[in-house]
Order: sequence, then C-alpha cells, then structure tokens
Amino acid sequence: MSRFDHLDIGLVVRGHGRHYIVESQDGLRRVCHPRGKKSDCVVGDLVRWAPSGSDEGVVEAVEPRRNLLFRQDEWKTKSFAANVDQLLILVGVEPVFSETQLCRALIAAEAADISTTIALNKIDLPGTPSARERLAPYRAMELPMMELALTADREGSAALLTPWLAGKKTFVMGPSGTGKSTLINLLIPDAKAQVGEISVALNSGRHTTTTTQWYWVDAERQTALIDSPGFQEFGVKQVEPMQLPLLMPDLRKHAGNCRFYNCTHQHEPGCGVRDAVEAGLISASRYRIYGEILAELTSKRW
Repeated sequence: MSRFDHLDIGLVVRGHGRHYIVESQDGLRRVCHPRGKKSDCVVGDLVRWAPSGSDEGVVEAVEPRRNLLFRQDEWKTKSFAANVDQLLILVGVEPVFSETQLCRALIAAEAADISTTIALNKIDLPGTPSARERLAPYRAMELPMMELALTADREGSAALLTPWLAGKKTFVMGPSGTGKSTLINLLIPDAKAQVGEISVALNSGRHTTTTTQWYWVDAERQTALIDSPGFQEFGVKQVEPMQLPLLMPDLRKHAGNCRFYNCTHQHEPGCGVRDAVEAGLISASRYRIYGEILAELTSKRW
C-alpha cells in the first residue's frame, strides 16, 4: 500500500518541462506540477494526483510502468513514453528510409517487450519495388508488415489501420516526410483541436511541434496514438552489450552456434553469426549496424 493510494489516478497526455497535462478518469484535463524538484513523468504514465487551486493539480506519485521508451541525441538519453501496447514504424518509399533508425527502433521495442509493425507508405510511387527489397531482411524475420498509400488511397489505408489499432495504445514513429502527420490527421480528425486545447492550458504554443502527444482516436478513450514530432532516434543505451544480439532476431537465431558463450560476433573464431552473414542468412547491413551499436554501448556506458 502506498500513502497516495487514496488519490485519483490520471493519465499524462503531454508534458513540457515541469508542466504536465493530466487527464482524469472523467476525461477532464488540467495542468499538474510534480511535487518537489524531481520531475520524471512521461507521456503515458498513470499518476496519483491531487487538486491544487481551481484548475490545476499536483502529481504525487507515478504508478508502476509496464514499459518505458527512450529517445537520444548526440548529447543525452531521456525517457519520453510509457505503457505503450505496440509500435508502428512508418517508413516511406520516398524519402529513402534510414535502416539504422529502423534497427534502433526495433531493438528498443524488443528491449521493452513491445510488439512492432512496420508500415511501408507511399506504395503508389514508382520506387516501391526498391523499398520492398530493402525491407526483405525484416520480412524474412517474419516481422509484421503492412503497406499503405495514405495520400492516394485514404479510405483503403484507414480500413487497414483501424482494426489493427483498435483498443491499443500505439506509438507512431516516422521520420519527416514519411506521412506520419497525414496518418494522424486521417485517423484523428480533431488532432489539431486536441493539440490546441493543451497548448492553451500550457500557454506554450511555440512547443506544439516538439512535444510527445497522446491522442484519443475514439470517443470511448480505448484507442490511442502517441506521437513525438521532432523525434529522431530511439535510445538504446539502457541495453547491455551482451544483450544486444539477443534483441535482434536474425542474429539471435544463429548466436547459439558460436563456439564461445560470450562471443561478441566481431572477431572470435567459430562465430555462428559471422558464418551466417557470409552465407547470406543475415544481411550485411544489419550486421554492420549491429557492430556500430555494439561499439556505442561498449564505449559509452552510463
């Protein structure tokens, strides 16, 4: 039992600095501030909160999380979303997607035990065969995949996405130009209104394009999309180096064939992973990205 169990539970739907928008169980939203100097809430957190004044509140405690996602840049790693049911990685025929970003997203989701689907958008464009070929290693790993044409076939794309999203809290990851904004506006007609409502509460409209945002897709508040504009890379520094190949299904499949139990799959003799790369069973690009991330994890432990 916690000393805060008597307080109401709210959902963090957005945060900026030490200001959070918390949605109460009746659907009302208010600005809340954390108690004390420490501020560790993220979007998707369930929190215990108490009223403070006429229309604000105080976050007293964060409920245990099912999972936690991190983002990182060249300077730091920071948590930014919690309690996610599934991840939708949106990649486009144009512009050409970054396989490194795709790999990092898949590793982060695997580490957090979050199921992932890759969606190839803009399949109405002539570069589609080439994009499908680049995704062939991921199809071979039997990762769930779908194809969309969010602009050219709005109704068909919505019909494909809607049942897959139903009843889930889905984090949507997509680089600029992939079609993520189109997807959100297609599925959530009042998305701009939801952002505007929160911006007024925070009095910080200038931050509306860079803050993680929770959207309800349905009036019953059962289906949600979580978006983080300006998002570049998932943080993976929480992963232990020896755990990394176990979070990559194609490497994991062959790691058991290594001569040494602590094989790094870089230079050891009798390495099942490198044998699989040479045999074409693991793509050279995936193996290269593994090496790059492993070097990052071993040189910058935190």
